[in-house]
Amino acid sequence: MSTHNHHKKSRHGSALEHGEAHTKDHQNWSRRGFLRNLGIVGGTSMLLGKVPVSALGASPLSIALNNSESDRILVLIRLKGGNDGLNTIIPVFDYGTYANYRPNLRIPRNESIALNNSFSIPNALGDILPFWEEDAMRVVHNVGYPEQNLSHFRSTDIWSSGSDSEVLDSSGWLGRYLNESYPNYLENPPEIPPAIQIGGFGSLTFNNMEAVNLSVTVNEPEELEEIARNGQLYPLDNLPDCTVGEQLGYMRTIANSTFIYAETIAAASERATNAVDYQQNNPLAQQLRTVARLIKGNLGTKLYTVTLDGFDTHAGQGNRHAQLMRYLGSALRAFYTDLAAGGWADKVLAMTYSEFGRRVQQNASSGTDHGAAAPLLLFGGGLNGSGFVGNNPNLQNLDSAGNLRHTIDFRQVYASVLEDWLCVDAASVDNALGHAYERLDLGFSCNVQTSLATTQQPRGIQHYLSDDGFGGKQLHYTLPKAMQVRIELYSITGQKITTLYNGKQGVGQHQVAFYPKQYGLQQGQFFYQLQADKVQVSGGVQFF
Repeated sequence: MSTHNHHKKSRHGSALEHGEAHTKDHQNWSRRGFLRNLGIVGGTSMLLGKVPVSALGASPLSIALNNSESDRILVLIRLKGGNDGLNTIIPVFDYGTYANYRPNLRIPRNESIALNNSFSIPNALGDILPFWEEDAMRVVHNVGYPEQNLSHFRSTDIWSSGSDSEVLDSSGWLGRYLNESYPNYLENPPEIPPAIQIGGFGSLTFNNMEAVNLSVTVNEPEELEEIARNGQLYPLDNLPDCTVGEQLGYMRTIANSTFIYAETIAAASERATNAVDYQQNNPLAQQLRTVARLIKGNLGTKLYTVTLDGFDTHAGQGNRHAQLMRYLGSALRAFYTDLAAGGWADKVLAMTYSEFGRRVQQNASSGTDHGAAAPLLLFGGGLNGSGFVGNNPNLQNLDSAGNLRHTIDFRQVYASVLEDWLCVDAASVDNALGHAYERLDLGFSCNVQTSLATTQQPRGIQHYLSDDGFGGKQLHYTLPKAMQVRIELYSITGQKITTLYNGKQGVGQHQVAFYPKQYGLQQGQFFYQLQADKVQVSGGVQFF
């Protein structure tokens, strides 16, 4: 059992400790307190297009993610409301028992697609069949935790914090150590967001020890467009020439300075395009469309979370759940097709999860009530074959509430994905989760590189800038082999200025010179992006 004791520690201490805390509180108030009072830190989320986005602050685990040897990415897909696992992965091996429990809600066998002799998926989820056929899908059976709470809010908190069911932990498993290890995060944040939440607002996952959700906050899509154009959230011109104008200008300046990731996210989005069409009326598809752009735009973030809501199917489950399955399948298929077009499909692992499953027996309203264990799904070209993990769900041995019993703790999945997919060291994983959970064989290993690792690792291209002595810059770079090279110059907000070079170059050292006046540039910050075959590298440029 894990031992999160954050709310069990004594709140009393020596007079010296209280004095130090009081002094420290006053030292930190001016920035952190002011931002919290403005509502700039926490509570809402940035909008990218029409999709809300939150950027997670640093923690030892998120820093470990950025410093790990792997450049793999994890996309968490939350099925909000409690997904019915039995109508997602249908237990054909015990279909009679399943059908007896669900006379009106069972998926008819002629309306399902076989994965093997034991399990099938509903036709509504048919878009995921290619993943199974192409060795890019895993199903983890009976995922849950001891003493399932059955409350949406409480169970969500447990999944978000990684705590035991009896421990009330207000911090998230990624933000837990922020205050202790990075007390100056607000003053010295990392250059890129270690994690991004898209769709839905901030959750406990991203809370630090002070219960502050460390998020970039933008409320309207027009605000992000303003950032992309001007590099700031709120304009500072056209302010009224009076005291109110001065105060408004001050607050806007402070607000602009706090959106530390806005320009970075907007620039990544501008650098990429989607190669496929995503369903317009599919909320999950629109979120994953944004994720794909950020990944293909080389944002550098390794952890994303998205949300598909509507799984609390107490009544009229049949059509509602089928529609949600169509949303899920269509979104995943478009997402990975899009990633494959950019050479990223093998580097991205998608994982579904929900706060709990549903009751095995249908209720009187043609729905299902809150349950316990449920399957968790994994997708991606980095999986070593399709298959099932864990024992089959046992419909003959339910718990006292009539629910499936869990046989795999969700924190085992967390630990395995973090260590074996994202290559975070074992000690950092155990510290984040508060316990050394047994790892699972989910079909990947940190020691096995996926196909993209040999084609997209930037280490093979050395590059640096120098001044040429005449007001211009020289970009020096070394190619490990003959490659197709394209070099582009961008504004700090991600607007393309020009193509500096485009053509085939041989192995060895190369250089390209460029001058600000040549492109009508004034002093300021810019960045270049060099793409050689499938490898992309970039760097900043400062003109004075």
